[in-house]
Amino acid sequence: MLVKKYGNRRLYDTEDSRYVRLGELAEKIRLGADVRVVDAKTDADLTSETLAQIIFEDRHAARLLPPALLQQMIRMGDDALADFLGRYLTWALEMYLQTRHGIGALAAFSPFSPFVGFGASPHKTPTVSRPTSASEPPATPPSTDQVEDLRELRRELDELKKSLRRRPR
Repeated sequence: MLVKKYGNRRLYDTEDSRYVRLGELAEKIRLGADVRVVDAKTDADLTSETLAQIIFEDRHAARLLPPALLQQMIRMGDDALADFLGRYLTWALEMYLQTRHGIGALAAFSPFSPFVGFGASPHKTPTVSRPTSASEPPATPPSTDQVEDLRELRRELDELKKSLRRRPR
């Protein structure tokens, strides 16, 4: 689905030939639509920025991230941070969805499932899409090296948190 974003910040759904709000765009994505957002004048790709805006505004996700982390991310603002976040968050979300899907499959055997929110969802379980080549194998569990790298990143993050706590405000 192609959406054009105009200078006045309006979004135009080329598939339905009408202007849409962020909430409507979010709903289409939840229902399975793959969206590409471009600047109407320059054709510059605005997909990431628009999806981030949906997450932070429509889903109120900003409240999930502590201000100290957001400030540190703004201060860092480099490509390495973006690369780390992109890879780590994609992997973490894939693991979460696989776990959730596994728990949902077990719900059929649980007499408590109607009471704790388990069970079949009317929507299919979402998957994290990322660019892949035809020759790339399906996602596999992380290797020992990747697990060790993740542990090292966690240690570094813990040290960063400690140093932020020590700073005078």
